[in-house]
Amino acid sequence: MANVVAIVGRPNVGKSTLFNRLVERRQAIMDDESGVTRDRHYGYAEWNGKFFTAIDTGGYVSGSDDVFEGAIRQQVTIAIEEATVLIFMVNCQDGLTGLDKDFANVLRTTKKPVFIAANKADNTDQSWMAHEFHALGVGEIFPIAAISGSGTGDLLDAVVKTFPNPGDEDPDGGLPKIAILGRPNVGKSSFLNALIGEERSIVTDIAGTTRDAINTHYKLYGKDFLLIDTAGIRRKSKVKENIEFYSVMRAIRALEDSDVCIIVIDATRGLESQDINIIGLAQKQKKGVLIMVNKWDLVAKDTQTAAKIKDQMLEKLGTLDYIPIIFASVLEKQRIFQVVELATKVFENKHRKITTAKLNEVLLPIIEKSPPPALRGKYIKIKYITQLPTQSPAFAFFCNHPKNIKEPYTRFLENQMRKHFDLQGVPISIVFRKK
Repeated sequence: MANVVAIVGRPNVGKSTLFNRLVERRQAIMDDESGVTRDRHYGYAEWNGKFFTAIDTGGYVSGSDDVFEGAIRQQVTIAIEEATVLIFMVNCQDGLTGLDKDFANVLRTTKKPVFIAANKADNTDQSWMAHEFHALGVGEIFPIAAISGSGTGDLLDAVVKTFPNPGDEDPDGGLPKIAILGRPNVGKSSFLNALIGEERSIVTDIAGTTRDAINTHYKLYGKDFLLIDTAGIRRKSKVKENIEFYSVMRAIRALEDSDVCIIVIDATRGLESQDINIIGLAQKQKKGVLIMVNKWDLVAKDTQTAAKIKDQMLEKLGTLDYIPIIFASVLEKQRIFQVVELATKVFENKHRKITTAKLNEVLLPIIEKSPPPALRGKYIKIKYITQLPTQSPAFAFFCNHPKNIKEPYTRFLENQMRKHFDLQGVPISIVFRKK
């Protein structure tokens, strides 16, 4: 059983600051505005040779009618169920509040070990303030300062003593990482929730509901992988608030950390310039890519609609026409599992290794039939081809005059490779080297 530590409490007590300190990277967004964290957020941490999963949660507010606060309560409840140990965070500067008391009542129903982290105990006077939290009657109290790390060592010593085992160093090691990207409100979080059959990400009609990149383990047809839901990416000029800026940065980092990107677009709006920017970014980072056209149920169609729209999209993609396109509807659960199946296929293509013998057997006769054009009377002879040991498919063509081969011929070779080898959804690199 994995060791799971959930950090819980009311809004704005410093839960994300402590979470970032535990996982040793600025993974969760922090801001003075309350309610910045909305979904459950996971990271991996280690203390004294014990490994654990840390969960950052949104601030718990009971009895509120706010659409986000209701959804956050649900997310916190799930985190409490998943955890083996709970760190209940309170704030020495504010003292004991009604919201702390309400939340202590929620924790009394659990049989799990609870430790109270009295945050913002930056000096001796404030550390003394921590004693008033004894009134909550739920667990040992540790005065800490999450921002500087003061006192967190004692807290973690107590937490790891409750672990039944040392835990796994990196439970995600070697798992394919699939990022779900797109503009705001195209249905990324709804897609994730539909796949896993639970409210993993909070969904509303308000653009910008998802703020952090959210990792979820997923298993389909006996294969394990990691799905990453991200915030919507808008054009720079449209990003007004600090929080949204950081959300977009997290989404771009999720793209950089992933193996395959599912770009979700809205069928009623089609492929827009911002979608092409996101696809271009994924291609530049040498990621596997596929396009999921969501909300297909809202499009009036006849037998030719899909083919027509696909052709229009491929024309807009230009040289990126190797990217597969799949029409789906999250609402109707139409083809959503095929999307993931296709993403795993793209992952396999990205890691495909083609033997030197096969490459030469297939491509050399084609090159002989259509050789590169001679330049200033110099004939170019390609002798042999081999795949390079890189993260995504790259091929070296050895020839007598590598500098004389121009872009159109490189495109011709790429098209031939795609025609004869399954490299759908994957950018490929071709280099020419002197024999």
